Amino acid sequence: MTAEPSTLASWTRALRKQLDALGLDSSALCREAGLDPALLDDPNARCPLSVTTRLWQLAVAASGDPALGLKTSQFVSPTTFHTLGYALIASSSLREMFERIVRYHRVVSDALQLELRQVDDAYEFRFRVPPGSPTPAAEALDAFAAIYVRSCRNRLSRDFAPLLVQLQRPRPLDPEPWQAVFRAPVQFEAEESLLRFPRDAFEQRLDDGNPELAEHNEAVLRRSLEQLQAASCSERVRNFLQAQLPDGEPSAERIAQALHLSLRSLQRHLAEEGTSYEALLGDTRQALALQHMRDPRCSISEIAYLLGFSDSSSFGRAFKRWTGQTPSQYRDGLKKA
Repeated sequence: MTAEPSTLASWTRALRKQLDALGLDSSALCREAGLDPALLDDPNARCPLSVTTRLWQLAVAASGDPALGLKTSQFVSPTTFHTLGYALIASSSLREMFERIVRYHRVVSDALQLELRQVDDAYEFRFRVPPGSPTPAAEALDAFAAIYVRSCRNRLSRDFAPLLVQLQRPRPLDPEPWQAVFRAPVQFEAEESLLRFPRDAFEQRLDDGNPELAEHNEAVLRRSLEQLQAASCSERVRNFLQAQLPDGEPSAERIAQALHLSLRSLQRHLAEEGTSYEALLGDTRQALALQHMRDPRCSISEIAYLLGFSDSSSFGRAFKRWTGQTPSQYRDGLKKA
């Protein structure tokens, strides 16, 4: 299955904070872009690239600021990137930090291909769009570059600066904000996007490195990568349903957003696996219902709530379709067994 590229919702939350700081209605802009603002409160949710790109476009238009991406980078912290962020701040050198970024960046976003390469007395960190994939907003790539330069300064020194910054974005009318952030030569409309760093600073041992903590977080990152790569579409829908049903029945559109797919793509992938959203919703509810019914501490009204039904009578009708019995009849049968 080829899914649309996506990013963690927490990364998009940084843009919302920037918009709120400017006095703009970030919730309204999210909804206009086709993004449920509530989704950004889920630490594991992912946003489709097409939606986040639209949000960036709306944000730049609303703010009138072409340097919005550079400013948004100030609202990004290690916790924004969850386990990857903690692994980065535990790295023992900038080189080790960027090696982890390259190795595990898909946990945060699969919208770019990353590469770290030693070239003479420098290291070059390249970021490019995968062949055949849509290009993220230029402002998102500005933020991406600024975040990692800021990360270097946080670990090494506030005075640290790259040797060169190359960006494929169009040249802005006023390049001063980019020069102020990077404090280095900035080339716009470049053939490729890269950050060039001095080798000696990149290999310098960092006193606050913690190899044990870094390895612990790497183990979590490896499992996250395996889950991203191995889960079928239907498995991912089931997992999402199980987590979200206590908050009400999630729509197919919301699930598609969470799985970084368009609604049409979600429907197509599920059809290829011989199922549908409606079938998975029913199957998941039925399996959970039978599981909860075996727990005498769970009342029927509580089970209805846990399965996202609006009331007990709706749950009762569905349960009778599944089993031919009402919930009370089924539970009485369990007591006699």
